[in-house]
Amino acid sequence: MIKLTFALVRRPELTREQFQDYWRNTHAPLVASVRDVLRIRRYVQLHSLPAEASAGLQAARGGPEGFDGVAQLWWDSFEDMAGADGEAARAAGALLLEDEKRFVDLSRSPLWWGTEHVIF
Repeated sequence: MIKLTFALVRRPELTREQFQDYWRNTHAPLVASVRDVLRIRRYVQLHSLPAEASAGLQAARGGPEGFDGVAQLWWDSFEDMAGADGEAARAAGALLLEDEKRFVDLSRSPLWWGTEHVIF
């Protein structure tokens, strides 16, 4: 199982509430509509609480500014993902990226591949 983790920062003209509403009610259904084409096994959104909720913890640890949310997408393997229909998968990926540009500050939103190791 491989996982894509995407730490999202909203576009500056959006409030946290506007960002999270668009992400959950517009972008999520779009992801769901292409899940089979892209062979996505699971998609989860983690929405941040207001910044004040994490301010003390962030200050105590000397941490960076937080994110507005985190998306995680699962695939069985790189090989399974690569087996998706090339043309349709490219079109689906382009569709998602164009929509992400409407609400995500892509230049401040890191993403990375990883494998999950459940500890308990």
